[in-house]
Amino acid sequence: MSGLEVREIRALPDGIVALEAAAISEGFRFLTRLLLEWENGSNRFDQPGECLLGVWREGELIAIGGLSRDPHACGQSGRLRRFYVAPAARRQGAGETLVQALLARAAPHFQTVRLLTDTQAGAAFYVYCGFRCVQSDSASHEISGWS
Repeated sequence: MSGLEVREIRALPDGIVALEAAAISEGFRFLTRLLLEWENGSNRFDQPGECLLGVWREGELIAIGGLSRDPHACGQSGRLRRFYVAPAARRQGAGETLVQALLARAAPHFQTVRLLTDTQAGAAFYVYCGFRCVQSDSASHEISGWS
């Protein structure tokens, strides 16, 4: 979809509270954790190879996702975290654009990127984006050799 702008987030942007409220209304608490961890400084996606990206359309934050080192894997593994697309923006390219941007950022730092989703829609989305299903307590999907 055209009109999408991906930007790195270095300070929590306007619109993050509305995105968090949308996530909560769907039963997802991971954006609340993102805000708490950002506030207390425990995770600001500021370590080598890490980043937090947002997608804006017409000035509105419609998606967010982070890349960090995977604490559950050995070696050069990254992890997609805190990934959320506003319901009204789904199936319009924002999620795929965000995944591609995060993988581009991951390429110089990680050989594999893993994630954990517990929804069927999320699982189907990540497979569509090129991830494969894995059987692990700490990950549901991973991708290697992209770029």
